[in-house]
Amino acid sequence: MSKMPKSAARAVLQARVGWLIFFSFLGQSCGAISDLSQKISDLSQYDQSIEVTQVTHETIPSDATIKKASVEAGRQKSSKPVAKHALNGKASWYGPGFHGKKTASGEIYDQRKLTAAHKTLPLGTKARVTNLENGSTVEVEINDRGPFINGRIIDLSRAAAGALGFVELGLAPVQVEVIAD
Repeated sequence: MSKMPKSAARAVLQARVGWLIFFSFLGQSCGAISDLSQKISDLSQYDQSIEVTQVTHETIPSDATIKKASVEAGRQKSSKPVAKHALNGKASWYGPGFHGKKTASGEIYDQRKLTAAHKTLPLGTKARVTNLENGSTVEVEINDRGPFINGRIIDLSRAAAGALGFVELGLAPVQVEVIAD
């Protein structure tokens, strides 16, 4: 019997490992699809007449709390989020590096205006932000997206941070409430 050269043996081994990885991913994908189709069929047994009025998906820091109120819907009470949505967490501010640049809403950022960035609230939403350390409150318009640092729930303009008294500190614990129009 002749011995196989090392380079050929290595190539065969790499090919086998490649096929092993491929079939492993294939098996995992089939399992995930099977689980998903089972969950969908499980959901089909529920009432199809439920109407979803608002869906939000945001990452909430572990130290944040969301307040929900009961809404009277006919004769039944449900715990759906209402127009007054409150979220507690950390706020930061942004200014000089973004001043004069376009925001997600398309308007030019002015750090002297009372505006804010939020990850999921609709652009144009009005919000009341309260500094939980000193009780100061300011109303802002959401015109940008952010903050993009874990643990923060809102990025305020320099003017809004000044009104809340935390420009020097950079961060403050706040409560954010959506103001219904």
